[in-house]
Amino acid sequence: MGFKCGIVGLPNVGKSTLFNALTKTAAAQAANYPFCTIEPNTGDVAVPDPRLSEIAGIATSKEIIPTRITFVDIAGLVRGAASGEGLGNQFLANIREVDAIVHVVRCFEDEDITHVDGKIDPLADIDTIETELMLSDLESLEKRVVAMRKKASGKDKEALQMVPLMEKALGLLQDGKPARLAELTPEEEKPFQGLSLLTSKPILYVCNVEEDAAGEGNGYSAKVFDHAKATGARAVAISAAIEAEVAVLPLEEQAEFLETLGLEEAGLDRLIREGYALLGLVTYFTAGPKETRAWTITQGTKAPQAAGVIHTDFERGFIRAQTIAYNDYVTLKGETAAKEAGKARDEGKEYVVQDGDVLLFKFNT
Repeated sequence: MGFKCGIVGLPNVGKSTLFNALTKTAAAQAANYPFCTIEPNTGDVAVPDPRLSEIAGIATSKEIIPTRITFVDIAGLVRGAASGEGLGNQFLANIREVDAIVHVVRCFEDEDITHVDGKIDPLADIDTIETELMLSDLESLEKRVVAMRKKASGKDKEALQMVPLMEKALGLLQDGKPARLAELTPEEEKPFQGLSLLTSKPILYVCNVEEDAAGEGNGYSAKVFDHAKATGARAVAISAAIEAEVAVLPLEEQAEFLETLGLEEAGLDRLIREGYALLGLVTYFTAGPKETRAWTITQGTKAPQAAGVIHTDFERGFIRAQTIAYNDYVTLKGETAAKEAGKARDEGKEYVVQDGDVLLFKFNT
């Protein structure tokens, strides 16, 4: 089960620097001019989770395998992208393919790095990107809704379901609001996502601040946090420059380097966790002498479908899942003691897997 976060933003805000740090590669060229990223670069990164090593130590596992999330570095958008300015159409298509948007916003001043609009104004930058995404959605929907209304008039079942959803989205977009603000019933959520609207995707604002503001942020990032709160998005403040330095250090030196800067952890760890949470994902674990492994599922996933993430045969032949909560597993030092204490439960097909569950699936082959 793969999940993709697309990194977007205006040119020269630090997208490629951030991507390079995330993937610890130089796959994305970081340069001080627009459109230095022509093709979207993709990198899988491990989701930091200290629970893995705790479980692995107790299970005496030979290998630790974290869950992963994919980041796609998408070239810089500019005003007019929706009508093809810059490399707009290509970039908008790349955004359409991701599950969530990581919007990097410039929240630092540096005379040596030009801003495409000649001034530092993070809320204006956000508005530029959001406007282009909304215009693209508006154009797409206005074309599609005409044919769908005709089908609905002929009592087509799918069209009767989709037209009200399309009109709900159109109303927001025509009002200058993103489609993700649509009020939906649980039954409407899946078909609404099927519209593949750019502005229906969850969004995480990454405030790229100067090194001195990496811990607490600054005045620019505070405005972005307020905007995120008001629009149901998330935000995190990091210094891409610091993260790029940390990424090339040996693992054992990273914590010491961060400590000299007064930082408790890498900003990228917070960014990855926020991206994970943004997508509504949770983690369960499998553990044994061979390996301890983290598995990604969406919140609300039932046990058979969680088993299917490992292998489709596990879902097809699902019988039950032995379930131990993470805290019980760690406190009692493993599966055997958890069983003896009555903390290992057998759960059936209706069990909703919880974040941190340590699971052992029983299934028919």
